[in-house]
Amino acid sequence: MTKKKKDKTAALKREFDNLLADIDSLLKESANLTGEEFSEARERLQDKVDAAKEAVFEISDDISRRAHKTASKANREVHEDPWKAIGAGAVAGLLLGMLFARR
Repeated sequence: MTKKKKDKTAALKREFDNLLADIDSLLKESANLTGEEFSEARERLQDKVDAAKEAVFEISDDISRRAHKTASKANREVHEDPWKAIGAGAVAGLLLGMLFARR
């Protein structure tokens, strides 16, 4: 895993942990909040939810771009040298066959 991806994953985990802590805090305080205080707490919580959604979107967008890039590269390599792909597939099939035959 690259450092950039680890950083994004850690940021997403922090954001999620903060969101859960805020929800827990709001639930504990909700019995004592007045209408206006409850509205303010709800707005803060909504901001946290929005930030968490944004973090998830960024991570999923990054994963999607990487998957598309990898698929395009694999497609290009298979078209340039199909026998290498056939050989790799045959070796993988042979190894899987041997693995399942042992069971």
